[in-house]
Amino acid sequence: MEHKMAGTKAGGLKAADTNRAKYGKEFYSQIGRKGGKNGHTGGFAANPALARIAGAKGGRISRRGPAKKVA
Repeated sequence: MEHKMAGTKAGGLKAADTNRAKYGKEFYSQIGRKGGKNGHTGGFAANPALARIAGAKGGRISRRGPAKKVA
């Protein structure tokens, strides 16, 4: 008997067969549809000017403290 282990191509194919047997042949298209409906491109992708302003604010916040002069 050949073992199909998780993390291998053969194991992945066996898992896909199991999912289709349990949940129907449209299993992967249904979960893909849910993910597509859930994704909404917003935030910085919708407003590059806002991203530039936010990046400038973050760049002004130093975590290292002021520069020290070395004699």
